[in-house]
Amino acid sequence: MSLFALKEVLENARTAGYAVGAFEVWDTASISAVIEAAEEQTKPVILQLGPFELDYGGLEDIAAVALYYARKATVPVVLHLDHGDTFQRAMQCIHNGFTSVMLDLSPLPFEDNVRQTHELVRIAHTCGVSVEGELGRIGGEEAGINVYEDDALLTDPQQAREYVARTGIDALAVAIGTVHGFYTATPNIRLGLLEKIAHQISIPLVLHGGSGTPEGIIRKSITLGIAKINICTDFVAAFSNTFVEERKQDDFRFSVPGVFCKPKLAAKAVVAQKLRLFSMGR
Repeated sequence: MSLFALKEVLENARTAGYAVGAFEVWDTASISAVIEAAEEQTKPVILQLGPFELDYGGLEDIAAVALYYARKATVPVVLHLDHGDTFQRAMQCIHNGFTSVMLDLSPLPFEDNVRQTHELVRIAHTCGVSVEGELGRIGGEEAGINVYEDDALLTDPQQAREYVARTGIDALAVAIGTVHGFYTATPNIRLGLLEKIAHQISIPLVLHGGSGTPEGIIRKSITLGIAKINICTDFVAAFSNTFVEERKQDDFRFSVPGVFCKPKLAAKAVVAQKLRLFSMGR
């Protein structure tokens, strides 16, 4: 009942003027932190796993855990493949119950990206699975691919319109100056470009690199059509930073409560804060 395809969740979000948080997860603690925060905020949420996370947890095993939590959640949950690296990986995710998949074909020439994405859409839609496409290259590192910020390629609005029409994707990830990971310089987010893209296409838009992006930029991007915002680095950092700080305490002990409980609570708080931000006051 609570497991949804990406298309339905994001179309509702874009129509109503809010965005859905998509959080990278890798184990039971990270999955439950996201679901618990979403339930407390009564907000839909997206659990997403990329190649690193799937290799770490084992695709079948981590998918089973994510589906278990998603199906018993009291809010809509999407299970999404983020930055899929191979067509085979996307097919395995569909076979294992994912409700949305993405292949990162942005490094390919436009025609190759269109052709392969269209084929993925054809198969995925037959199974009731949504597809996210990407046009342009987003700076930073993701799924083992490092794109230097100076080498990032911004999304062309006219090309985006053609891409959406020819592929049939359900959501489009756009490159407008955000980066994967933390920013190494002052963010230069092209909101004017985002507005031009939004005027060309009606499907929900996706903002990769949400960690560290100024809140004012986030809010404005949502008004311009962003309906899904990816969060990885902020979420992972909450686990890591809290553990490091806990190690400094005089009463620290290597125990399950000492090592794992407070980091999970800190990560859960990050999810809650992001969901409040993305809801635009709703």
